[in-house]
Amino acid sequence: MLSRTADNLYWLARYVERAEYLARILDTTLRLNTLPLSYGGVTNEWESAVASAGCVNAFFAAYDEANEETVTDFLAFSAKNPSSIRNCFEIARLNARAVRTALTTEMWDTINSIWLELKTWSKGSSSREELARFLRWVMGSSLRYDGSAYRTMLRNDAYCFSRIGVYLERADNTARILDVKYHLLLPPVAKVGGPLDYFQWASILRSVSALTSYHWVYRQNVKPWLVAELLMLKDEMPRSLASCYENLVEDLDHIATAYGRQGPAQRQAHAVRARLMNSRIEDIFQSGLHEFIGTFIEDNNRLGSAVAAQYLL
Repeated sequence: MLSRTADNLYWLARYVERAEYLARILDTTLRLNTLPLSYGGVTNEWESAVASAGCVNAFFAAYDEANEETVTDFLAFSAKNPSSIRNCFEIARLNARAVRTALTTEMWDTINSIWLELKTWSKGSSSREELARFLRWVMGSSLRYDGSAYRTMLRNDAYCFSRIGVYLERADNTARILDVKYHLLLPPVAKVGGPLDYFQWASILRSVSALTSYHWVYRQNVKPWLVAELLMLKDEMPRSLASCYENLVEDLDHIATAYGRQGPAQRQAHAVRARLMNSRIEDIFQSGLHEFIGTFIEDNNRLGSAVAAQYLL
């Protein structure tokens, strides 16, 4: 496979996954914004949404204040934000068009229809209800594309590069949303374990479609250390860091076998996977959740760079 074809497939998958993540972040923030003030006073959920998206500097270069209107416009519709939902889908469609012959008919039809439907939202949303419909459409569109890829692609190197893009992006997203909740979202005046804290952790679980899974696994009330364990160390949870790296190792090893050579990408993925497998949530909290996640994000970015240098350049 040509490196540019692998690169297009990789970024196509990453941008579709990123669009869904941004929609989930905005949906969660809207939920948190409906909390009564008696739950804990004023919170900084809109700032946390920007921080979760990893674009604080770019946002405050364009806006003076983080509120519902400015954050929604920047993360969902702004042409000036290269990672807005609108731009994610447009860039994904450009990558898909560049490798049209490497996609199945169902994959192309799905991403092209998403791009066409996106034009109906060109003016943004005029109300919360319309924004909620848009966010549900984004999440549904991402699921449609992911399902078309999963159910129709031949399990070859093209499929592996596509899935590597998905899992690298998903791991980064899960890590960031956990880190932001733990350090930015809960206001200093709110008590840990209080009603605001509980509602926020439950909203985080909803944002990654994990609230029902949490109760199936733990069968008890929402507790921060158990939420962190589920989203970091549980292989059974599809959006957990452990699950993402289980799949990354499998796909990178498949490519190594197909091409007859291991490399830095495989070694980096195996090292992160081993660290997650050997970690205990009690030790992580004792040494610092923020520090652990910060190291993970750096390692995940390092793996992305290794994949690019080894296969995509």
